[in-house]
Amino acid sequence: MTFEAKAKRKNALAVADALNKIEGVPVSEYARKLSRDWADGKITGAEMKAALLAAHKKVS
Repeated sequence: MTFEAKAKRKNALAVADALNKIEGVPVSEYARKLSRDWADGKITGAEMKAALLAAHKKVS
């Protein structure tokens, strides 16, 4: 992954975090970790989504 691609992902993550904070939406530490892993190119968006869905299914 290029430096520019990582920078775009980290920027998108910062915007999403700011919007969630403004709206008062709680974000779990697990979701934050997955987001950081995605921004760093360690996992794909599909892998992040699958992991979040699996985690939420365990809770419900």
